[in-house]
Amino acid sequence: MFRSKRSWAGLFGAAVGILTALYVSRSEAAPAEFRDLRVEVVGQGRPVLMIPGLNSAASTWTQTCAALQPGVQCHIVQLPGFAGAPAVATDNFLGGMRDRLLAYLDDRKLDKPVVMGHSLGGVLALQMAAEKPGRIERLVIVDSLPFLAGLRGMTPEAAKGAAAAMRQQMMGATPAQWEAGARQGAMGMSRDPANGERVAAWSLASDRTTSAQAMSELWGDDLRPLLPRITAPTLVLGAWAAYEPMGSTLASTQRIFETQYAGLRGARVVMSQRGYHFLMWDDADWLVGEVKGFLAAAQ
Repeated sequence: MFRSKRSWAGLFGAAVGILTALYVSRSEAAPAEFRDLRVEVVGQGRPVLMIPGLNSAASTWTQTCAALQPGVQCHIVQLPGFAGAPAVATDNFLGGMRDRLLAYLDDRKLDKPVVMGHSLGGVLALQMAAEKPGRIERLVIVDSLPFLAGLRGMTPEAAKGAAAAMRQQMMGATPAQWEAGARQGAMGMSRDPANGERVAAWSLASDRTTSAQAMSELWGDDLRPLLPRITAPTLVLGAWAAYEPMGSTLASTQRIFETQYAGLRGARVVMSQRGYHFLMWDDADWLVGEVKGFLAAAQ
């Protein structure tokens, strides 16, 4: 999750992924192109749409997809503008991606898929489920909150003003400031310090306009009023360990998650004992076990 005292640079980097080896060779299936999305399809069986976070590459989900085999067909999304993917001009990034992703489900005739999202991807998963109740069978939300600015005690109105200022600051940063922000934001996102350079590289390869727009929307939007519209059973997996030196505890962080998700009927919040923001790597066995159990309950 995001610590309330972190700078915009830390928030900016808190949703970038780390580079991992691909599960299958590129010869098995080339990523499909759909309305500015690039989607890699892996495996056969139950459809699971996997959405990475801010500035992240699709391979955020590669190891998770591998661990869920057999019986799962992963649709691993690369969002435009992130990690070197071509950008698209938009003043409503999240809304536009939500609509594209829902259209992708229809175009590929994916009936009642599971949708998994990390950080910004988790926000998109919530938006999809609220926009089309009943379209998605189950949601898995990984270290994401419906109202990020609530961590600083802001009202929704104050959050919108802060988001506009944040976007202006990000767009006005010099190249040196931008790189410094990316590197600062990459720190503490994974237990493995060696991942820091990879995280920063993904940030620096992302389109600045897209990053600033997406980050301002994450900060300024309050999805809590939409939560009662969601009918899909939801598993929320949270992280806290990176912030233990700052006074966070598992119990206090879990209360934050449970309070923010109170409007989502039946949401189950589970906290990792050891993982940082990228739980799919830092606590991979735990995450896969939780997801497998959650998916099995629906069969």
